[in-house]
Amino acid sequence: MKSNGSSRRGFLTQTAALAGVAAGAGLAAKGSPAKAQGNVHNEPPKRGARYTIDHMTHYTPLHEYNGVITPSRLHFMQQHTSEFPEIEADHHTLSIYGLVDRPLRFTVADLKRLPSVSRVHFLECHANSSLAIHTQGNENMGLPVQYIHGMTSCSEWTGVPVSVLLREAGVKSNGTWMVNEGGDACNFSHTLPTAKAMEDSFVAYAQNGDPLRVEQGFPIRLIVPGWEAPFSVKYLKNMKVVDQPYHAWNESMNHSVARPDLGGKVRWYHFQFGPKSVITRPSAGLHMGSKGYAQITGIAWSGGGKITKIEISADGGKNWREGKLQDPVHTKAHTRFTFDWDWNGQEAVIQSRATDETGEIQPTLQDLSKHWGITMDEWRQKDNKPRAIHMNAQQPWKVNKDGSISDAMFA
Repeated sequence: MKSNGSSRRGFLTQTAALAGVAAGAGLAAKGSPAKAQGNVHNEPPKRGARYTIDHMTHYTPLHEYNGVITPSRLHFMQQHTSEFPEIEADHHTLSIYGLVDRPLRFTVADLKRLPSVSRVHFLECHANSSLAIHTQGNENMGLPVQYIHGMTSCSEWTGVPVSVLLREAGVKSNGTWMVNEGGDACNFSHTLPTAKAMEDSFVAYAQNGDPLRVEQGFPIRLIVPGWEAPFSVKYLKNMKVVDQPYHAWNESMNHSVARPDLGGKVRWYHFQFGPKSVITRPSAGLHMGSKGYAQITGIAWSGGGKITKIEISADGGKNWREGKLQDPVHTKAHTRFTFDWDWNGQEAVIQSRATDETGEIQPTLQDLSKHWGITMDEWRQKDNKPRAIHMNAQQPWKVNKDGSISDAMFA
């Protein structure tokens, strides 16, 4: 792997840089320069949370763990109610009906007896990385990465392929869509093309080898790989096969992006996530140690399949060098990347960009905005900001001379 200005072998010959690392140099929590980041004191990562009258949100502390599998207790969660449902697995059932030859009902025990798969996939909220966070003022420039990008996580899910269930039920030729409904207080529902359901979706009853946690949809949930998380309905109880897409309440209220200034045009039905990456260390809210060697690390993912390339810039996107993808590289899953960086102690802007197996490259915010017909000034305005749905723009972090790190999206 080639590094910016120096090879790894070069780093190993730089005595001063290695001495700094050995002495505990590197990333430290903001406000505590002597405490190295990375849980050297075995303190458990702390998951951020936000609660309102009709929502509960938990953010994954992306900067505090390694690898690609998110510990189940740290997996992000967004609940469209103010409480979790109390569901007894022994009494919960999944019904399949509508445009099928044989309506069926399965208990959880029935599902566990059917052919199963175990696959590693990410989930991501459609509102993750919202630019509303970036543009709320200077007080947010030091927010940790989890509050900006922490509504994505990656797990190994185990369950029954939807194709097995639908073939058993016998989908009629005009059954091109499905309405999937959860058993929570709001009966959260979402539509899904039958073709996607048959391709790679499955009904999961386990996460990372354990039964689903209640915040992840216990006892069963849908997993729709590569598509925004609301498709992966939790507490799944009904799958109705229909002949057209339905505008369920959450899709109509939260997933449509209207532009009255463009003649009422609406971006609707967001499906697959594009290639995306974020540097998790160093990142906003952390603190650099002394100048010299620092490993840049982060995660990349795409709804289009596997990540095939990661590039790093340390000068705000002017020049790029290829980073290293760590094995294993799963499809439609988080992929860990690293890059060897020699920080000279001066101001720098670091960012990453990912390429997936379809050849799509993660865009800049400027390129993405042009595609959406939005100006940079519109993002910066105080009120009436555009909706930022499926945001996969590159994330720049500014490293200051004093070692502090802040959000540089609009710096």
